[in-house]
Amino acid sequence: MELAHSLLLNEEASSQLGEVQKAEFIFEWLRYLEKLLLATNRDDVREKQKALVEQLLSLLNSSPGPPTRKLLAQNLAILYSIGDTFSVYETIDKCNDLIRSKDDSPSYLPTKLAAVVCLGSLYKKLGRILANGFTDTVGNILKAMKSAESQGRYEIMLSLQSILTGLGAAAAPCHRDIYKAARSCLTDRSMAVRCAAAKCLLELQNEAIFMWSTDLDSVATLCFKSFEGSNYDVRISVSKLLGTVLAKAIIAKHPGTAGSRQSARRVSLEEVLELLGAGFLRGSSGFLRASGDMLKGSSSVSRDVRVGVTQAYVVFVSTLGGAWLEKNLAVFLSHVLSLVSQSNPKATQTQVDAVCCRRCVSFILRATLGGLLGEKAQIAAAQEICQAVWRLKRVMDAVLSDGNVETRLSSTDVAASQHTLVCALQELGNLIHSLGTTAAPLLQDSSTGLLDSVISVVLHPSVSVRLAAAWCLHCIAVALPSYLTPLLDRCLERLVTLKSSPEAVTGFSFAVAALLGAVTHCPLGIPHGKGKIVMTLAEELLCSAAQNSRLSLQRTQAGWLLIAALMTLGSAVVSHHLARVLLLWKCIFPVSPKDLETEKSRGDLFTWQVTLEGRAGALSAVRSLISHCGDLLTKEVIQRLLPPLPCAVDLLTQLSSILKTYGSSLKTPSVVYRQRLYELLILLPPETYKGNLCAILKELAAELTAPDTQAAASTCLLPALCHPDDLLILSPLLQETDHRFIEEQLLLGNGVACGSLEYDPYAIYEKDVEGDSVPKPLPPTLSIISSASKLFGVVCAHVDEAQRVLILEQLLNSIKHTKGARQQTVQLHVVSAISNLLKYVAGSKQSLSPEARRLVLTLVLGALESPNPLLRCAASEAWARLAQVVDDGAFTAGLAQVSFDKLKSARDVVTRTGHSLALGSLHRYLGGIGPQHLSSCIGVLYTLSQDSTSPDVQTWALHSLSLTIDSAGALYHVHVESTLSLIVMLLLNVPPTHVQVHQSLGRCLNALITTLGPELQGNNTSVSALRTSCLLGCAVMQDHPGCLVQAQAISCLQQLHMFAPRHVNLSSLVSCLCVNLCSPYLLLRRAVLACLRQLVQREAAEVSEHAVMLARDGRDPTADANLREVGLEGALLLMSSSEHDEQAYFTAVTCVDTMQEEEGDRGDDAWVLTRGDDRPHPFSNPRWATRVFAADCVCRIINQCENANSAHFDIALAQEMKKRDSRNDFLVLHLADLIRMAFMAATDHSDQLRLSGLDTLLVVIRRFADIAEPEFPGHVILEQYQANVGAALRPAFTSETPPDITAKACQVCSAWIASGVVSDLSDLRRVHQLLVSSLTKIQAGKEALSQLYNESASTMEILAVLKAWAEVYIIAVQRHKNHKQTLKTPINSEDSMRSGSPSAAGLLDLVCTDLATLSRLWLAALQDFALLTLPAEFASQLPVEGGAFYTAETSKNAKLHYHNSWALILHAAALWLTSTGFADPDEGGANLSRPVTPTSMCQGASSSGAAGKSPEDVYTDRFHLILGISVEFLCSLRSDASLESITACLHALQALLDVPWPRSRIGSDQDLGIELLNVLHRVILTRESPAIQLASLEVVRQIICAAQEHVKEKRRSAEVDDGASEKETLPEFGEGKDTGGLVPGKSLVFAALELCVCILVRQLPELNPKLTGGPGIKASKPKTLSEEGSRLVNAALVILAELPAVCSPEGSISILPTVLYLTVGVLRETAAKSPGGQLPSTVTASLQALKGILTSPMARAEKSHEAWTSLLQSALATVLDCWSPVDGAHQELDEVSLLTAVTVFILSTSPEVTTVPCLQNRCIEKFKAALESKDSVVQMKTCQLLHSIFQYPKPAVSYPYIYSLASSIVEKLQEIDRRKPEDATELQLCQEGIKLLETLVTIAEEEHRSQLVACLLPVLISFLLDENALGSATSATRSLHDFALQNLMQIGPRYSSVFKNVMASSPALKARLEAAVKGNQESVRVDPPSKHPKNLARNSSIQLKTNFL
Repeated sequence: MELAHSLLLNEEASSQLGEVQKAEFIFEWLRYLEKLLLATNRDDVREKQKALVEQLLSLLNSSPGPPTRKLLAQNLAILYSIGDTFSVYETIDKCNDLIRSKDDSPSYLPTKLAAVVCLGSLYKKLGRILANGFTDTVGNILKAMKSAESQGRYEIMLSLQSILTGLGAAAAPCHRDIYKAARSCLTDRSMAVRCAAAKCLLELQNEAIFMWSTDLDSVATLCFKSFEGSNYDVRISVSKLLGTVLAKAIIAKHPGTAGSRQSARRVSLEEVLELLGAGFLRGSSGFLRASGDMLKGSSSVSRDVRVGVTQAYVVFVSTLGGAWLEKNLAVFLSHVLSLVSQSNPKATQTQVDAVCCRRCVSFILRATLGGLLGEKAQIAAAQEICQAVWRLKRVMDAVLSDGNVETRLSSTDVAASQHTLVCALQELGNLIHSLGTTAAPLLQDSSTGLLDSVISVVLHPSVSVRLAAAWCLHCIAVALPSYLTPLLDRCLERLVTLKSSPEAVTGFSFAVAALLGAVTHCPLGIPHGKGKIVMTLAEELLCSAAQNSRLSLQRTQAGWLLIAALMTLGSAVVSHHLARVLLLWKCIFPVSPKDLETEKSRGDLFTWQVTLEGRAGALSAVRSLISHCGDLLTKEVIQRLLPPLPCAVDLLTQLSSILKTYGSSLKTPSVVYRQRLYELLILLPPETYKGNLCAILKELAAELTAPDTQAAASTCLLPALCHPDDLLILSPLLQETDHRFIEEQLLLGNGVACGSLEYDPYAIYEKDVEGDSVPKPLPPTLSIISSASKLFGVVCAHVDEAQRVLILEQLLNSIKHTKGARQQTVQLHVVSAISNLLKYVAGSKQSLSPEARRLVLTLVLGALESPNPLLRCAASEAWARLAQVVDDGAFTAGLAQVSFDKLKSARDVVTRTGHSLALGSLHRYLGGIGPQHLSSCIGVLYTLSQDSTSPDVQTWALHSLSLTIDSAGALYHVHVESTLSLIVMLLLNVPPTHVQVHQSLGRCLNALITTLGPELQGNNTSVSALRTSCLLGCAVMQDHPGCLVQAQAISCLQQLHMFAPRHVNLSSLVSCLCVNLCSPYLLLRRAVLACLRQLVQREAAEVSEHAVMLARDGRDPTADANLREVGLEGALLLMSSSEHDEQAYFTAVTCVDTMQEEEGDRGDDAWVLTRGDDRPHPFSNPRWATRVFAADCVCRIINQCENANSAHFDIALAQEMKKRDSRNDFLVLHLADLIRMAFMAATDHSDQLRLSGLDTLLVVIRRFADIAEPEFPGHVILEQYQANVGAALRPAFTSETPPDITAKACQVCSAWIASGVVSDLSDLRRVHQLLVSSLTKIQAGKEALSQLYNESASTMEILAVLKAWAEVYIIAVQRHKNHKQTLKTPINSEDSMRSGSPSAAGLLDLVCTDLATLSRLWLAALQDFALLTLPAEFASQLPVEGGAFYTAETSKNAKLHYHNSWALILHAAALWLTSTGFADPDEGGANLSRPVTPTSMCQGASSSGAAGKSPEDVYTDRFHLILGISVEFLCSLRSDASLESITACLHALQALLDVPWPRSRIGSDQDLGIELLNVLHRVILTRESPAIQLASLEVVRQIICAAQEHVKEKRRSAEVDDGASEKETLPEFGEGKDTGGLVPGKSLVFAALELCVCILVRQLPELNPKLTGGPGIKASKPKTLSEEGSRLVNAALVILAELPAVCSPEGSISILPTVLYLTVGVLRETAAKSPGGQLPSTVTASLQALKGILTSPMARAEKSHEAWTSLLQSALATVLDCWSPVDGAHQELDEVSLLTAVTVFILSTSPEVTTVPCLQNRCIEKFKAALESKDSVVQMKTCQLLHSIFQYPKPAVSYPYIYSLASSIVEKLQEIDRRKPEDATELQLCQEGIKLLETLVTIAEEEHRSQLVACLLPVLISFLLDENALGSATSATRSLHDFALQNLMQIGPRYSSVFKNVMASSPALKARLEAAVKGNQESVRVDPPSKHPKNLARNSSIQLKTNFL
């Protein structure tokens, strides 16, 4: 293929190829040429032009296929437009000659067609350049058309369209001729020709004025004619033509010059509407014929015309646009509604017609009012509809109240006005549904009286109007949940008052049922008590039904309808009424067959009507119970459901005889009864009606083959039984389209009605499957067949074999014995029943006997050859299912063989299509039929797919081939190449008019790409050839005019992109996607979005760039204008606003998300919400749903930015980077937009948008709270937006706001206060005040809150308020704490300025005013939570009326709200109890500033006033409440438990243990302590978060401290009690008692040890002896832990050090080795050297822990002294061993850390531990070695440590060190003096040495002191400098001089005699001293005096950071 990439065709290469490859090669060259010509230099093109033209024209003669001729033509046109146009006329003449040619052979046809296409293309591209001779060309083409066949006519029409496009107005001379030709084509036999003609005329009307002026009527009539017998594509094209022409007629500016030949008349809107109306009502027949037909009373308009005209209405209005519609709304609305009004009785003659016309009218209204208008205009439209409803209502009232004799006549008015009302009410409901809560003003507007108008129509005499009104109320309730309860109350009240009017009883029962159905859509629900009211009313209606025969029927129906609707409220409500429902169910059926007999003998027609109605209702109610409350169906309930079933079945068998007796008026009730029974039985397990299986089966067989079933509605029954993929090969009508709503009626055939609510009122409460449109149940005669065939599958599978065979034979015979259409109907029913049977048997893994198989096979084989394509499709599915059920290779092979034989012999289309699909289905269900059959199967399908005489056979065969490829998997690899060349060959040759074939080819290609999979990435020649063929196939399909083929191309490219992304040209793919984003074809839009979704997950940024490039280029006029302005993201957002199809909508949504996530760019989302009015913007009027979506996108983008560049949240950095490159964009720079957007959303009319706005605000506050404002240090960036935040929150706290919004607003309030953005108290008060108001509101308790919603909604609100307060209180306490600490340690930093601002204490004061109330509410909420989390077995102990904030009935819903908020409330309650020290400050409760909580909250522990409880009991209850909730939660942590909850829980425990009283409780109850430790151990094991582990360790420490306190207290009290005399006999307190044994599980200390070991070994695995291979010390390299790890280790060490104090002396001996091992181990493992000699924090902690252990009283207690001493000696030895060099690794350890540890031992233990000679000598050695170290820091630190040892009071300890080390210190000083100190460290070393010597002087005995001073003085004097040296001294020597001088000044006076002696004996020293003093005085005069004292002070205060000693 590479050879094809050249400017001139490589003829040599192409001539060597075979036929198919040559065609491919040429097509590839033409594709390449097209791109090349546009990119090549003009001169180069001209050079080769002649040769190129010749090559192209020679190709023209070689019979090119359709895609090739199209490309060929384009290339010729491009060539002439770039190069010279000299020879263009020659080319045109050649084409004309080819067209004139008399050769009519099929082989010559492609050449003729190519010539036609070339002409079109040339004229389109070159336009007026060719204006000279175009009349001849057009004449020639039109002449050729007369003899052309359909393909010719198709191409000629398209060619003429191109000519018109190119020439524009210049083509005027030929307009009439073209018009005439196109007229005849518009009613052509071939649908493709009709479509092409419509396109041609659409182009013509741009210039041909006569089309929309003088000839307007004839154009319209022509279009109506064209609709007759049309298909979907024709209706789309022609309706577009008609709509556009009519729109043009209205808006056109007519040429007013006198010279214009056409006297154009102005057409008014009324005329245009009348024209359309005429088409809708009378169809395509002219007026005369129509009126004649009217007189005869025949002729109903065919449905396809009506549907076509309906689409034309929509195109007409869409073309004129939304603004036009707003202006002309009233006219348009009244016209559309009049189509089904009494003025046109023809349209609604029969019920079937009426339903279909209503569908059409509804569609027009939905597409125009719902699709084109913005929200304001929709509200106006709703008002307009409301007026129309009032008008019709007045007409009706007049008719009903008129007492004249003539009323009989005018009551037809009522019947006729009903259809108008139904349409109006349905559209009103839909409008309000789509407006959501933005429709609130509409309902509040009293002048419109919307609710009154709808409720008044509930009493209309017509049932369909009553149902429509009820449905409208349902929509209102779903859109505005706050109206649900009031509406329900109003309807129930009317139902009670008007009980005696039949209309009112049915009407209001419909309304109540519809409203109950709305509850599932309203998360806030309705008050629980409403269920009881409905149930009581229903019972009343059923009981009073018999009292008044005029109302019996209505009351019975109403009663059962209410019960059935009540079931949708779910088990929480229904469980309370279940017993009564079951009782009614039992009573409605007779008890025994005998009673049924008596009923039969006694009843009359009316009783039977009522009885059947009642029983059908009861069956519905039980069905509703089973489907909505499955969890209530316990065994016991099922046992109570069963008894009436046998009787119901008995009645079923008797119905036929009852019908015979009473005639046909019982027919409908009996059908309804049967259907209800079947539906119920389908839901029940077959075991429950085992005894009646045979009876039911017989009835079902009779039902399916009944002689009176006329309507064969295959489209209702079969699609469900066919595989969804197979439906695509049938009619496009079965596919999803935007017009599905009206197109459905064309599927059903003329005699059958489409679904409508009046056929089954029980559908009104069901959740609708298709979004917001009205439920559309089918007529009972159709739906009963569907139910019967479903049930047949279940029942037939469960009867015994003999019975099954019998029934199957009966069915087979019934097909044989019928004829004609009857036979088709019966066959249809039987096949659907058989399909259901096979589906059920396959699903339940049962089997069939050989006899049954034979019968099934015969039945299915008959259907496989049925003329009905749907039936063949269902039969092939059943055929494969049969093979699946039998599951035997031989049987399957036999089936395949049957099909092979049939396909070889048969020549008719029906057999060939049926059997080819059967083969495909076999493959699909059995994963192939084995390799030997695969080849023969593929061979047969290849042959069929090339049968060009029948496109149907090709389509089905190719579809079957695609299934075979899919299921064969790897086995197919052998056939890939041949299949691919077949597909490409067909793609290049099949005429474009056979869309179905192309679609099937697309599916085959897709299957092949999937089979090849990742192999497509390969580079070898065979793979790249395959890949090129795949891409070529995609290119052919992309260029195809059919949208569905383009959709296939896109999904193929999507697959290719998945497997071989490098080889897919992204820019051309993206441009193709952008162009088709707004296609009128739903399936194409879905394919585009699915592809986009995949692309943006990999390459979002590239996709966006390509889209922007496309928009900038503007080369493609078809690209959407929106794309240019707002990019692809914007286009998708707009699409989400207008897309009706939910699937496409969600995909659009995900695309936008992913794109923006990758780019981290704001896109244009804020636009959608803020709607700037300064310039026209495409987002001028987005719907609320789009704005909600935009807000969610913004939140996601903010979250995405978190992981992106840090500049998004750093304003200084962002501004700097923006300066560097203006293209940079960061989130923080748009903060003002974000806040403005969140504010606008939070204050909108729409509740959903308000929630999203508050959500956005919350995200913004949390993310931006800590960003500092660079221009005002100490402030944050969000401070300037205080007013906006306050204003956004205020509306959420008004009384009429729904609870979910208030709850969300509380969360935002607490986040805002907690964020610390606002420091000024007066500013904080604004938001605080909102919380105070909500607190006042909830204090009234659960009773006083809103009665509009379910009780659980008020629980949600109360808990949200309490949680918000809890968060604020927790923050206030924390800040208060921090504030206290900062006061203790003054630091002058901005942070502390902010955190310690006055608001810290002030905030706490603000909260404290309400604390008394809050604390009670918090405790009440916690008590509720504790009750709700009890296991199910304690349910009986729960309070009957519920808790403080929830009612017993709604406890299930309330649980969720408690789960969301308990943790913070727990923490806050614990903090409050801590702050009061468990002593309630308001014990009396008298001094509350606000009313106390209601009595319901004062039960139990939360109340101080609970009678007879001592304060101690109250504290105990509260303590156990908090402890119990925490332990219960921490014990069983679920994986979804949030970190916040765990942290809050641990903090609550910490707060609790901060106070003495709870500590004493835990200390005294050892089991409780152990339980807590075990729980915390689990938390540490299961949660990796360091914060949680640290918090857990803090609680552990507190528990150990509590135990210590307890032990101390017991010891103290024992000593006090027993007196000091009997010391010996004191019992041992603490763990381990006298034996020292610690029992795991019973010991607190053991539990704590386990926990500490767990933490330490996790951080330092080397501590585990098992890992290191034994307890011996291995010198491993010390490691540095992370900060978090260090903190965890430190916390564990603190706990370890506390443990000995909890034990008895014996116990302490047991644990000491472990504690010491771990402490020394941490020291050893983490003592790494660090620069500057600082100790790592873990070392510091282990030293502190060591000190704590060594100073423990247990070391000195007499019982344990000895053991402790030996253990401590071992520990010291271990520390000393750390030095011993093992393989030279000892250098790694930090000597200072180890020496410090040794020092701690020396100073903190009793002397006998360290004075053992062997240890003491080793210690001295270590110090000596350190003093001789090379590192002066080590020397200096050693001096510091020795300093403390020398001062040790006991000589036995300190003297040996002094003797050994003093001399070496003096030597060290002398050495430094000799070489002068070089740096600060040496200086410090000198100072420390001098201090040491001074210390020695101090501690020496009198007689030796003078000698020591004599030693010291020379050393000091040696450091002095004279005046000359002072000037040139370094800072270190200078400081040393000062230090020495200062010390001399102190020592001289103190030891004056010694001083004098020394001076006297050494004049040199004296002279040096004097010189130094003199020099010092000199320098003091020169230097400013302040400097030195500072230095001295600084230098002399150097100590260890932490004093361990």
